[in-house]
Amino acid sequence: MVLELYAKAATGAPDVLGDCPFTQRVHLTLEEKKIPYELRLINVSDKPQWFLEANPEGKVPVLKFDDKFIPDSDVITQLLEEKYPDPPLAPPPEFASVGSKIFPCFFKFLKSKDPSDGTEQELLDALSALEEHLKTHGPYINGDKITAVDLSLAPKLYHLEVALGHFKGWSIPEHFTHVRNYMKLLFSRESFEKTKAAKEHVIAGWAPKMLMKIEDPKPVDIRVPTEHRHGVLLIGRREEWSCWFANI
Repeated sequence: MVLELYAKAATGAPDVLGDCPFTQRVHLTLEEKKIPYELRLINVSDKPQWFLEANPEGKVPVLKFDDKFIPDSDVITQLLEEKYPDPPLAPPPEFASVGSKIFPCFFKFLKSKDPSDGTEQELLDALSALEEHLKTHGPYINGDKITAVDLSLAPKLYHLEVALGHFKGWSIPEHFTHVRNYMKLLFSRESFEKTKAAKEHVIAGWAPKMLMKIEDPKPVDIRVPTEHRHGVLLIGRREEWSCWFANI
């Protein structure tokens, strides 16, 4: 069975892979597990009717598995871990939330127009926590073994680097040596090179969000009760922003 991954097409380039970090998380998982799949691009500004009929919420990423369309990167990656357990990517439970504050802090700082509002310091604090973890447990989140946490963080750190560099001329301080080395390690993996969006498409994807006068989107940061969704047992934290991020 060849799976089908439905992904965001690049802004203004419907035949080019787009910039959604949640889609790349799934894409990375497929590559690291060496699962056969076909990539299907969706123009999220003009979603085809057949896609909306199959996936009424219209979100990406979506995985077609056993003739079912399954949205939500949390659900998809857990499904892949259960159905394709080798190589295992599940992190130790105590490491499952490492780095989870970085992306929301990045977004707040990116959108901020007030240099004294504390958003930069919030991001630096989140990066500092990751730095301290990597000092003890690196080079990846769980030592030498890459896990699902790394595959979730890699696209977000890439967006952070590209978007803050472009829109604010900001980069991660040099003294975060472990974080910077971690990013180099992640970005140099064959799976990342194959699945990343071009920098110009990341910038194009963020540009309209920079102009929007909206409240900061709140990532779903709750403990999910043990349940089954699409036949997948879900336990733990959800972080899905894709309903906002990937579909604007």
